[in-house]
Amino acid sequence: MSEANRGVWGVDPPPEPRMSDVVERIEAEFRAAGVTGFLHVVDMDTGREVAIGAAEPVVIASVFKVPLLVAFHRQAADGLLDPAEQVVLRPQDRTAGPTGVSALLDEVRMSLRDLTCLMITVSDNAAADAVLDRVGRDAVNAAAAGLGLPDTVVEVSGRELHESLLADAGAATFADVWAKLDEPGVLGRLRALDPSRTSRSTPRDMTRLLSMIWRDEAAPPEHCAAMRRLLGLQVWPHRLSSGFPYDDVVVSGKTGTLPTVRNEVGAVEYPDGARYAVAVFTRSLLPIAVLPRADAAIGTAARLAVESLRRS
Repeated sequence: MSEANRGVWGVDPPPEPRMSDVVERIEAEFRAAGVTGFLHVVDMDTGREVAIGAAEPVVIASVFKVPLLVAFHRQAADGLLDPAEQVVLRPQDRTAGPTGVSALLDEVRMSLRDLTCLMITVSDNAAADAVLDRVGRDAVNAAAAGLGLPDTVVEVSGRELHESLLADAGAATFADVWAKLDEPGVLGRLRALDPSRTSRSTPRDMTRLLSMIWRDEAAPPEHCAAMRRLLGLQVWPHRLSSGFPYDDVVVSGKTGTLPTVRNEVGAVEYPDGARYAVAVFTRSLLPIAVLPRADAAIGTAARLAVESLRRS
Protein backbone atom coordinates (compact mmCIF):
# COMPACT_ATOMS: atom_id res chain seq x y z
CA MET A 1 0.00 0.00 0.00
CA SER A 2 1.35 3.47 -0.90
CA GLU A 3 2.02 6.05 1.79
CA ALA A 4 -0.84 8.12 0.33
CA ASN A 5 -3.26 5.36 1.25
CA ARG A 6 -1.97 4.83 4.79
CA GLY A 7 -3.74 6.17 7.88
CA VAL A 8 -2.86 9.54 9.41
CA TRP A 9 -0.52 7.82 11.91
CA GLY A 10 1.18 5.68 9.28
CA VAL A 11 -0.96 2.66 10.11
CA ASP A 12 -2.83 0.80 7.40
CA PRO A 13 -6.61 1.32 7.63
CA PRO A 14 -8.69 -1.71 8.55
CA PRO A 15 -9.48 -3.99 5.61
CA GLU A 16 -12.78 -3.56 3.87
CA PRO A 17 -15.31 -6.18 4.96
CA ARG A 18 -15.73 -9.17 2.67
CA MET A 19 -19.09 -9.60 0.97
CA SER A 20 -19.64 -12.77 2.98
CA ASP A 21 -19.22 -10.73 6.18
CA VAL A 22 -21.85 -8.24 5.01
CA VAL A 23 -24.26 -11.03 4.17
CA GLU A 24 -23.68 -12.59 7.58
CA ARG A 25 -24.40 -9.26 9.31
CA ILE A 26 -27.63 -8.82 7.36
CA GLU A 27 -28.75 -12.37 8.08
CA ALA A 28 -27.97 -11.82 11.77
CA GLU A 29 -30.16 -8.71 11.69
CA PHE A 30 -33.01 -10.69 10.20
CA ARG A 31 -32.65 -13.39 12.85
CA ALA A 32 -32.56 -10.85 15.66
CA ALA A 33 -35.78 -9.31 14.32
CA GLY A 34 -37.46 -12.71 14.17
CA VAL A 35 -37.88 -12.79 10.40
CA THR A 36 -36.75 -14.72 7.37
CA GLY A 37 -35.42 -12.22 4.86
CA PHE A 38 -34.74 -12.08 1.13
CA LEU A 39 -32.77 -9.14 -0.23
CA HIS A 40 -31.30 -7.68 -3.36
CA VAL A 41 -29.50 -4.35 -3.48
CA VAL A 42 -27.80 -3.19 -6.66
CA ASP A 43 -25.87 -0.13 -7.75
CA MET A 44 -28.03 1.02 -10.66
CA ASP A 45 -25.07 2.29 -12.65
CA THR A 46 -22.33 -0.29 -12.02
CA GLY A 47 -24.35 -3.45 -11.41
CA ARG A 48 -22.49 -4.31 -8.20
CA GLU A 49 -24.86 -6.13 -5.87
CA VAL A 50 -25.60 -7.70 -2.52
CA ALA A 51 -27.92 -10.69 -2.68
CA ILE A 52 -29.61 -12.95 -0.15
CA GLY A 53 -32.11 -15.29 -1.77
CA ALA A 54 -32.47 -12.79 -4.61
CA ALA A 55 -33.97 -15.33 -7.01
CA GLU A 56 -36.45 -16.81 -4.53
CA PRO A 57 -40.16 -16.30 -5.28
CA VAL A 58 -41.74 -14.03 -2.68
CA VAL A 59 -45.21 -12.76 -1.82
CA ILE A 60 -45.26 -9.14 -2.94
CA ALA A 61 -48.54 -7.98 -1.31
CA SER A 62 -49.02 -4.26 -2.14
CA VAL A 63 -45.70 -4.13 -3.97
CA PHE A 64 -47.80 -5.34 -6.94
CA LYS A 65 -48.74 -1.68 -7.31
CA VAL A 66 -45.29 -0.92 -8.74
CA PRO A 67 -45.56 -3.15 -11.86
CA LEU A 68 -49.15 -1.89 -12.15
CA LEU A 69 -47.88 1.70 -12.14
CA VAL A 70 -45.38 0.84 -14.87
CA ALA A 71 -48.04 -0.82 -17.02
CA PHE A 72 -50.31 2.21 -16.56
CA HIS A 73 -47.63 4.60 -17.76
CA ARG A 74 -46.67 2.40 -20.70
CA GLN A 75 -50.31 2.36 -21.82
CA ALA A 76 -50.54 6.12 -21.35
CA ALA A 77 -47.39 6.61 -23.43
CA ASP A 78 -48.84 4.42 -26.19
CA GLY A 79 -52.11 6.35 -26.19
CA LEU A 80 -54.13 3.38 -24.93
CA LEU A 81 -55.56 5.35 -22.04
CA ASP A 82 -55.91 8.97 -20.98
CA PRO A 83 -54.35 9.61 -17.55
CA ALA A 84 -56.92 12.36 -16.98
CA GLU A 85 -59.84 9.98 -17.58
CA GLN A 86 -62.36 10.32 -14.76
CA VAL A 87 -63.43 7.36 -12.66
CA VAL A 88 -66.37 7.24 -10.25
CA LEU A 89 -65.86 5.03 -7.20
CA ARG A 90 -69.05 4.22 -5.31
CA PRO A 91 -68.75 3.19 -1.65
CA GLN A 92 -70.47 -0.16 -2.23
CA ASP A 93 -68.09 -1.09 -5.05
CA ARG A 94 -64.76 -0.13 -3.49
CA THR A 95 -62.10 -2.51 -2.24
CA ALA A 96 -61.65 -2.50 1.52
CA GLY A 97 -58.62 -0.91 3.11
CA PRO A 98 -57.48 1.48 5.83
CA THR A 99 -56.18 4.32 3.66
CA GLY A 100 -57.18 6.69 0.89
CA VAL A 101 -60.44 6.22 -0.99
CA SER A 102 -60.85 2.82 0.67
CA ALA A 103 -61.50 4.57 3.98
CA LEU A 104 -63.95 7.19 2.68
CA LEU A 105 -67.72 7.02 3.06
CA ASP A 106 -69.04 8.93 0.05
CA GLU A 107 -68.86 8.63 -3.72
CA VAL A 108 -65.55 9.81 -5.19
CA ARG A 109 -64.75 11.04 -8.69
CA MET A 110 -61.08 11.14 -9.59
CA SER A 111 -58.72 10.87 -12.55
CA LEU A 112 -56.78 7.70 -13.23
CA ARG A 113 -53.46 9.45 -12.62
CA ASP A 114 -54.63 10.73 -9.25
CA LEU A 115 -55.70 7.21 -8.37
CA THR A 116 -52.15 6.04 -9.15
CA CYS A 117 -50.91 8.70 -6.74
CA LEU A 118 -53.05 7.32 -3.92
CA MET A 119 -52.21 3.69 -4.66
CA ILE A 120 -48.47 4.42 -4.35
CA THR A 121 -48.24 7.14 -1.71
CA VAL A 122 -50.70 5.67 0.83
CA SER A 123 -51.17 2.18 -0.67
CA ASP A 124 -54.87 2.78 -1.34
CA ASN A 125 -56.44 -0.57 -2.29
CA ALA A 126 -59.58 0.89 -3.83
CA ALA A 127 -57.50 3.20 -6.03
CA ALA A 128 -55.21 0.35 -7.10
CA ASP A 129 -58.10 -1.91 -8.07
CA ALA A 130 -59.72 0.87 -10.09
CA VAL A 131 -56.46 1.34 -12.00
CA LEU A 132 -56.04 -2.43 -12.39
CA ASP A 133 -59.56 -2.69 -13.83
CA ARG A 134 -58.69 -0.04 -16.43
CA VAL A 135 -55.21 -1.32 -17.33
CA GLY A 136 -56.01 -5.04 -17.20
CA ARG A 137 -54.23 -7.80 -15.33
CA ASP A 138 -52.99 -9.44 -18.52
CA ALA A 139 -51.48 -6.14 -19.63
CA VAL A 140 -49.61 -5.77 -16.33
CA ASN A 141 -48.13 -9.24 -16.68
CA ALA A 142 -47.33 -8.71 -20.35
CA ALA A 143 -45.49 -5.49 -19.47
CA ALA A 144 -43.50 -7.30 -16.78
CA ALA A 145 -42.56 -10.08 -19.19
CA GLY A 146 -41.63 -7.56 -21.87
CA LEU A 147 -39.29 -5.81 -19.45
CA GLY A 148 -37.48 -9.06 -18.68
CA LEU A 149 -39.17 -9.85 -15.36
CA PRO A 150 -40.13 -13.50 -15.86
CA ASP A 151 -40.86 -14.17 -12.19
CA THR A 152 -43.20 -11.22 -11.66
CA VAL A 153 -46.88 -12.10 -11.91
CA VAL A 154 -49.89 -10.16 -10.65
CA GLU A 155 -52.23 -13.01 -9.82
CA VAL A 156 -54.96 -11.28 -7.79
CA SER A 157 -56.52 -7.88 -7.28
CA GLY A 158 -56.65 -6.23 -3.87
CA ARG A 159 -60.28 -7.28 -3.51
CA GLU A 160 -59.52 -10.90 -4.40
CA LEU A 161 -56.60 -10.92 -1.98
CA HIS A 162 -58.80 -9.62 0.85
CA GLU A 163 -61.59 -12.06 0.08
CA SER A 164 -59.20 -15.01 -0.03
CA LEU A 165 -57.79 -14.11 3.38
CA LEU A 166 -61.27 -14.06 4.92
CA ALA A 167 -62.33 -17.28 3.22
CA ASP A 168 -59.16 -19.23 4.00
CA ALA A 169 -59.11 -18.15 7.64
CA GLY A 170 -62.85 -18.60 8.12
CA ALA A 171 -62.99 -14.98 9.29
CA ALA A 172 -65.58 -12.24 8.99
CA THR A 173 -63.13 -9.30 9.12
CA PHE A 174 -59.45 -8.64 8.56
CA ALA A 175 -59.01 -8.23 12.31
CA ASP A 176 -60.46 -11.71 12.73
CA VAL A 177 -57.80 -13.07 10.39
CA TRP A 178 -55.08 -11.81 12.72
CA ALA A 179 -56.88 -13.30 15.70
CA LYS A 180 -56.94 -16.74 14.06
CA LEU A 181 -53.31 -16.88 12.91
CA ASP A 182 -52.09 -18.86 15.90
CA GLU A 183 -54.76 -21.52 15.45
CA PRO A 184 -53.37 -24.81 14.12
CA GLY A 185 -53.27 -24.97 10.32
CA VAL A 186 -54.55 -21.47 9.60
CA LEU A 187 -51.29 -19.97 8.30
CA GLY A 188 -50.80 -22.91 5.94
CA ARG A 189 -54.26 -22.42 4.43
CA LEU A 190 -53.77 -18.78 3.47
CA ARG A 191 -53.27 -18.57 -0.28
CA ALA A 192 -52.20 -14.95 0.16
CA LEU A 193 -49.01 -16.14 1.88
CA ASP A 194 -48.06 -18.73 -0.76
CA PRO A 195 -46.04 -17.30 -3.70
CA SER A 196 -47.33 -20.06 -5.97
CA ARG A 197 -50.94 -18.99 -5.39
CA THR A 198 -50.81 -15.21 -5.18
CA SER A 199 -49.08 -12.20 -6.74
CA ARG A 200 -45.37 -12.83 -6.68
CA SER A 201 -41.93 -11.73 -7.80
CA THR A 202 -38.30 -12.04 -6.74
CA PRO A 203 -36.05 -9.44 -5.11
CA ARG A 204 -33.91 -9.40 -8.26
CA ASP A 205 -36.90 -8.77 -10.53
CA MET A 206 -37.96 -5.85 -8.36
CA THR A 207 -34.56 -4.16 -8.34
CA ARG A 208 -34.39 -4.62 -12.10
CA LEU A 209 -37.75 -2.89 -12.46
CA LEU A 210 -36.76 -0.04 -10.15
CA SER A 211 -33.47 0.42 -11.98
CA MET A 212 -35.34 0.69 -15.28
CA ILE A 213 -37.65 3.32 -13.79
CA TRP A 214 -34.68 5.34 -12.54
CA ARG A 215 -32.77 4.96 -15.82
CA ASP A 216 -35.78 5.97 -17.96
CA GLU A 217 -35.99 2.49 -19.49
CA ALA A 218 -39.34 1.26 -18.15
CA ALA A 219 -41.29 3.88 -20.15
CA PRO A 220 -40.53 7.18 -21.90
CA PRO A 221 -38.52 9.60 -19.71
CA GLU A 222 -41.43 11.85 -18.73
CA HIS A 223 -43.40 8.84 -17.56
CA CYS A 224 -40.48 7.43 -15.58
CA ALA A 225 -40.08 10.86 -13.97
CA ALA A 226 -43.74 10.77 -12.97
CA MET A 227 -43.28 7.31 -11.43
CA ARG A 228 -40.19 8.43 -9.51
CA ARG A 229 -42.14 11.38 -8.15
CA LEU A 230 -44.91 9.17 -6.76
CA LEU A 231 -42.52 6.65 -5.23
CA GLY A 232 -40.74 9.56 -3.59
CA LEU A 233 -43.99 10.71 -1.97
CA GLN A 234 -44.71 7.47 -0.12
CA VAL A 235 -45.65 8.40 3.45
CA TRP A 236 -44.39 5.40 5.44
CA PRO A 237 -41.09 6.11 7.27
CA HIS A 238 -40.76 2.95 9.34
CA ARG A 239 -39.10 0.50 6.95
CA LEU A 240 -36.66 1.36 4.16
CA SER A 241 -36.23 5.04 4.97
CA SER A 242 -35.53 4.27 8.65
CA GLY A 243 -32.12 2.99 7.59
CA PHE A 244 -31.13 6.29 5.96
CA PRO A 245 -31.96 9.15 8.37
CA TYR A 246 -29.92 11.72 6.46
CA ASP A 247 -31.18 15.00 5.01
CA ASP A 248 -29.12 14.60 1.84
CA VAL A 249 -30.07 10.98 1.05
CA VAL A 250 -33.33 10.56 -0.89
CA VAL A 251 -35.33 7.39 -0.28
CA SER A 252 -38.26 6.39 -2.47
CA GLY A 253 -40.29 3.23 -2.08
CA LYS A 254 -43.38 1.07 -1.91
CA THR A 255 -44.29 -1.13 1.00
CA GLY A 256 -46.27 -4.37 1.07
CA THR A 257 -47.93 -5.85 4.16
CA LEU A 258 -49.92 -8.97 4.95
CA PRO A 259 -50.12 -11.17 8.04
CA THR A 260 -46.49 -12.13 8.81
CA VAL A 261 -45.32 -10.37 5.59
CA ARG A 262 -43.45 -7.05 5.63
CA ASN A 263 -41.81 -5.83 2.43
CA GLU A 264 -40.42 -2.75 0.82
CA VAL A 265 -38.81 -2.01 -2.52
CA GLY A 266 -37.35 1.32 -3.46
CA ALA A 267 -34.43 3.51 -4.44
CA VAL A 268 -31.76 5.19 -2.34
CA GLU A 269 -30.00 8.20 -3.89
CA TYR A 270 -26.87 9.87 -2.50
CA PRO A 271 -25.72 13.45 -3.10
CA ASP A 272 -22.66 12.21 -5.00
CA GLY A 273 -24.99 10.81 -7.68
CA ALA A 274 -24.80 7.16 -6.64
CA ARG A 275 -28.16 5.40 -6.67
CA TYR A 276 -29.18 1.98 -5.46
CA ALA A 277 -32.22 -0.18 -6.11
CA VAL A 278 -33.35 -2.05 -3.02
CA ALA A 279 -35.78 -4.93 -2.49
CA VAL A 280 -36.30 -6.48 0.94
CA PHE A 281 -38.98 -9.12 1.58
CA THR A 282 -39.53 -10.63 5.02
CA ARG A 283 -41.69 -13.21 6.75
CA SER A 284 -42.16 -13.00 10.51
CA LEU A 285 -41.95 -16.06 12.69
CA LEU A 286 -44.56 -14.49 15.00
CA PRO A 287 -48.18 -13.80 13.93
CA ILE A 288 -48.14 -10.32 15.47
CA ALA A 289 -49.57 -7.28 13.68
CA VAL A 290 -47.25 -4.71 15.28
CA LEU A 291 -43.61 -5.77 15.26
CA PRO A 292 -41.39 -2.67 15.07
CA ARG A 293 -38.12 -4.62 15.10
CA ALA A 294 -39.19 -6.46 11.95
CA ASP A 295 -40.04 -3.18 10.21
CA ALA A 296 -36.74 -1.61 11.23
CA ALA A 297 -34.79 -4.66 10.03
CA ILE A 298 -35.74 -3.75 6.47
CA GLY A 299 -34.04 -0.37 6.77
CA THR A 300 -31.04 -1.76 8.62
CA ALA A 301 -30.50 -4.56 6.11
CA ALA A 302 -30.72 -2.10 3.21
CA ARG A 303 -28.27 0.29 4.88
CA LEU A 304 -25.73 -2.48 5.53
CA ALA A 305 -25.94 -3.57 1.90
CA VAL A 306 -25.72 -0.06 0.46
CA GLU A 307 -22.81 0.90 2.71
CA SER A 308 -20.91 -2.22 1.64
CA LEU A 309 -21.36 -1.28 -2.02
CA ARG A 310 -20.21 2.26 -1.34
CA ARG A 311 -17.02 0.97 0.31
CA SER A 312 -16.18 -1.49 -2.44
